[in-house]
Amino acid sequence: MAVYSGAMADIQESPLPGVGVRRDFLTKAGERIGVLAHQTGERDLLIYDRDSPENCREIRRLDPSDSRALAGLLGAPVSGDAVSRLQHEVEGLVVDWMPVKERWRCAGHTIRDYGLRTETGVSIVAVLREEQTIPAPVPDFRMKAGDTLVVVGTAEGVKEALTLLRGS
Repeated sequence: MAVYSGAMADIQESPLPGVGVRRDFLTKAGERIGVLAHQTGERDLLIYDRDSPENCREIRRLDPSDSRALAGLLGAPVSGDAVSRLQHEVEGLVVDWMPVKERWRCAGHTIRDYGLRTETGVSIVAVLREEQTIPAPVPDFRMKAGDTLVVVGTAEGVKEALTLLRGS
């Protein structure tokens, strides 16, 4: 399980092999809410029991269009909606967000140093740094801990890129 922190609540991520990825967080009101992102593109909205936060009390299945509608209602940027639509329309395309940790091998290095596109077929299409979005970063862009890399490629390529960037 990974935990991502930042300007927002801590998000706990748990890979579920053969199913997808579950991400959840604790609201300021003390309730645990999560999303199970299925490999099929469907999402389950998870509401946990307040008295027993390990027990899920409600599950709502959302198809990709439901997810986009809910994201829009919650204020997600339009570009995120467009990426989500593209991911579901282009077979085999995976879009992923990789939060760079201090211990990652790529921290302090340039995109060029890793040759991701050549080695894995994956492209870094944007970098989220603090409150800034850097679209289409140049090869000399230096990655640092705290950045979130937005990558596009095949599922296998994204896994390879993660291993390469992380250094494990």
